[in-house]
Amino acid sequence: MLKTFEETAALIAENKLLHISGTESLLRKLPKGNWIGGSTEYFTEENGGIISGNMLDVRELNFNTYKSAAYDVRTLANITAEAYPNGFSIVVLPFDSEVHKQYAQNAANYEDIFLKNIVGWISGFNLNATGQTPVAANGFTGEVFADRAVVLHISLPEDKTVQINIVNIFSPNTASPIITFDEEGFSARTCFVGGEKVIFADYIAEHNLNTQLPLIGDYSGAGINISIKSISDGVVHFYAPVFKGINYRFAENIPDYVNAFQKKIEELDTNSEFACNCILNFLYGGLEGKKLGGFYGPITFGEIAWQLLNQTLVYLYIV
Repeated sequence: MLKTFEETAALIAENKLLHISGTESLLRKLPKGNWIGGSTEYFTEENGGIISGNMLDVRELNFNTYKSAAYDVRTLANITAEAYPNGFSIVVLPFDSEVHKQYAQNAANYEDIFLKNIVGWISGFNLNATGQTPVAANGFTGEVFADRAVVLHISLPEDKTVQINIVNIFSPNTASPIITFDEEGFSARTCFVGGEKVIFADYIAEHNLNTQLPLIGDYSGAGINISIKSISDGVVHFYAPVFKGINYRFAENIPDYVNAFQKKIEELDTNSEFACNCILNFLYGGLEGKKLGGFYGPITFGEIAWQLLNQTLVYLYIV
C-alpha cells in the first residue's frame, strides 16, 4: 500500500516489520528500524499501476523471527546457507551492480537454492529522470547500498509453509526455430539458429522480430523469460543472462497484455505476503492506471523466484 514518508516513519517507530520500496532519496531519509527496501518509482496498487517519486510502497510482515543481512559479491552465495530451514528470504539487488550480475549468472548453482524459499527483486529508478542510483536498503543498520544485496530472512512456525509462484503470460512460439548460444552472459553477438551460426542482431533485423517479446528458455520443461534490453554495435543485450545448453525460442505475440494478465490472475488467490511485477510488463503493456488484481508491490527491473526472471509477476503466500 502506498504511504507518505510520515506514515511510513510512524510504522517504523511502532517496530513493525516492513518491506519498503520508493526512491533512493526517501529510503535514505527513513529512520532505522525493522525494515529492508529498494529503489523504484513504479508500483502496482489498488487503483492500478502508478509512478510516484514522493510515495512509498509499504508491506507489513507479521512474523516474529527474522534477521537481516547484506551480501557483497564474495558472500552472495551465503544467502541460502543463512536462510531459515522453514521460512523465506526477500532479496533486493541493485540493478546493473556486480551482485545483480553474479546472482543472475550463478544463483542456480548455490547450495540448496531450490530447497530454500528465495524471492525478491532488482531495484531500479525512474527511466525518465537523471541522477538516480539503484539501491538496496537495510533499515536495521541504516545502510543503503549500490553494490550489495540486502536480504530479510524470515522464519515460520512448524505448522506453516511457503508457496512461491509466478505469472508468466508468455509461451514459446513453436514455429520459432530453436536458438542456442555458445557463450553465456548478458549479451551475445552470435547465436545458433537451427544449428547454423548467425549474427543475432542481423537475424532479428532480417526477420523483423519484435524485441518486446522475450526469448523463452526451456529449463527441463519450465519456461524462463530472457528479455532483450537493447541492440547496439551488432550486439544484443539482455536483462538476464543466456546460458549454454539451453534451447530458446521467441515468445508468441500477446495481442492484449492487460487481458492476458487478468485471465491468469482471476484464477489465483491474491492473498500474498510478497509480490512484484516487471517494469517491461508495465511499459509494454501500458499498465499505468490499469488494475491487475490483488498483487500489489514494486514494479521492478527483474524478479527473483529462486533465480533471476524477466517479464514475470512473482508472488509468495503462506499456507
